[in-house]
Amino acid sequence: MSQNLIVPTMAEMMAQGKQPDILFWVGSAGSYDDRAKKITRAFVKILNKANVNFAVLGTEETCTGDVAKRAGNEFLFQMQAMMNIEVLNAYEIKKIVTCDPHSFNTLKNEYPSLGGNYEVIHHTQFINQLISEGKLSVNKDKFKGKKITFHDPCYLGRANNEYDSPRNVLQATNANIIEMKRSKESSLCCGAGGAQMFKEPEKGDMDINVLRTKDALEVNPNVIATGCPYCNTMMTDGVKFSHKQDEVQVLDIAEIIANAQDL
Repeated sequence: MSQNLIVPTMAEMMAQGKQPDILFWVGSAGSYDDRAKKITRAFVKILNKANVNFAVLGTEETCTGDVAKRAGNEFLFQMQAMMNIEVLNAYEIKKIVTCDPHSFNTLKNEYPSLGGNYEVIHHTQFINQLISEGKLSVNKDKFKGKKITFHDPCYLGRANNEYDSPRNVLQATNANIIEMKRSKESSLCCGAGGAQMFKEPEKGDMDINVLRTKDALEVNPNVIATGCPYCNTMMTDGVKFSHKQDEVQVLDIAEIIANAQDL
């Protein structure tokens, strides 16, 4: 993290006798992947700009266990989940925000049965809330006239029925939002979900991320917007495969809003 970002940890907060309003769950990609770290920084800039009282777990955060569960290792998933739930409950966490739809889905839908009950919010929902409450303003000139198309992450869209928040946030930029032919309920997976990110694709005519990027490129966007670090990787690779990286940017919604903040 750069020096001008304020990122308190839960341990620091507790030592001062304070409790944050939200816990920012960074996630594995946002912590370790160099490209995804930029999304993490952009979201922290937004949190700082809107004066949100938040904290992170820091070194106390471990993987949610999502990938283990999708790959069929239920035992490893439950071990990971129980460790996290112990830490979260010890800190009396009530509200969690994350940039990763996989973490969002796992924390929201799969932790309650193991004793982890929290209000879980995706970062696009939270940014939408900040804008609608007037806590965050958007520079409407930064993306004016730009064509942006949004790729729906599977675990945000079809798995949790959230299609409006990311689009509302993008509308606030004054950009020209264009839908792909396959969007919302009929969106196509980028190919990374269900632990597919960590294996070679099966044989076929075309890798799924290349096929999905073709959907996006058909509407001639300047920017492909994503709301997931894994989607970002897959769509970026698809853009490179099509040799369009000089013409088309792949940006997370947090990066778009941070760019439109004069931050």
